[in-house]
Amino acid sequence: MIKFEYVNRLKEIGVDPSADGSEMRLPYRSTKKSAGYDFINPETVTIQPKEIKYVKTGIKALFPDDFVLKLYNRSSNPKKLGLVLANGVGIVDADYYNNPDNEGEIAFAFVNIKDEPVTLEYGCKLGQGIFEKYYIVNEEDTITAERTSGFGSTGE
Repeated sequence: MIKFEYVNRLKEIGVDPSADGSEMRLPYRSTKKSAGYDFINPETVTIQPKEIKYVKTGIKALFPDDFVLKLYNRSSNPKKLGLVLANGVGIVDADYYNNPDNEGEIAFAFVNIKDEPVTLEYGCKLGQGIFEKYYIVNEEDTITAERTSGFGSTGE
């Protein structure tokens, strides 16, 4: 099963996706042939020049262990807003869901390459997520480590 859910933090910042007229919604495909799910910004965020900022989405994702969710920038963000992803492509592992640090809230790691601040308004599209199946090389994989935290918790 693959599904998106809202994180509890949205209530803390006063966002109610169930309210009439709310621009907040679960990630969605814009057209019938879209591969990516568009993520909507749940709060206005300003990114200073040359700053790396994790822009939280208010969303977590539940999906099978042999899948990964890859986060991509919108193609218009670099030119129109001066925003690029610090990590090129964000990787969300299946065990990130409901981790103890942040409930598994997905975030985009943006870098502002402009010389002036950039503000992402509530309700704007942040980027896209694409689910992909992956394979393990060695069927006798002996890794038993469990995720115990959020961002950067799988090692240095």
